[in-house]
Amino acid sequence: MTVLATTLMVIGGAVAVLAGIGILRFSTPYARLHAAGKASPVAFLIAAVGAGIQLGAGGAAALAIAGAAMVLTLPVGVHLLFKAVHRTTDNRHLLVDDLAPAEDEADQDPR
Repeated sequence: MTVLATTLMVIGGAVAVLAGIGILRFSTPYARLHAAGKASPVAFLIAAVGAGIQLGAGGAAALAIAGAAMVLTLPVGVHLLFKAVHRTTDNRHLLVDDLAPAEDEADQDPR
């Protein structure tokens, strides 16, 4: 294993550990989702570059496809999780809640 590949994989693992610490330490579900949603693709992409160096062209191509899928789908998934958390938790601690009027309107719609 090359030194560069090993270093990148260790850095990716460290970013994932920091995201896990953020999930455990942050107090609100919004902050927890932010830590998980931002750090997990970064950690994967850094580790995937290191693994791609080690695996060669075929492995790097597969990791590139997986990384592209993660980068394209993760923002939508995290957005939907944020929306679900917003609907199911107490939001009085929020200073600005731009989603509340839309949800109030949706709750009153009889459809």
